[in-house]
Order: sequence, then C-alpha cells, then structure tokens
Amino acid sequence: MEKFGVKVSRRYIAQVKRKCGIIEGENYNLPKAEDARQPKCPEEKERAIREALEYFKMV
Repeated sequence: MEKFGVKVSRRYIAQVKRKCGIIEGENYNLPKAEDARQPKCPEEKERAIREALEYFKMV
C-alpha cells in the first residue's frame, strides 16, 4: 500500500502465489456452485504482489 498506493485482496494474493507455484493450505471456503467465477487479478496489482513476493524472497 505504501509503495504502490493500491490495496490488494487476499484472493488476488492467493492467485498470484498459485501462478508462482507457491503451495498454500487447503481452502475450506469453497463455493457451493462448481461453475462459480472468481474475479481475475488486474495486471498492475499482480505486478505489485509479485514484487512484494520477490522482496520477501518467496519467489
């Protein structure tokens, strides 16, 4: 938030982690419908999240 001036949701962070191959715990808040759509992370927020993961040496 301080560096990029954007807020990111935990959902977007989880999506970027999955793209980078970081394994997370099992999700127990699964949607009831199997065809439920999730919003995709915008490109500028994905870049900010990826840079933060690199900063913390997670990627």
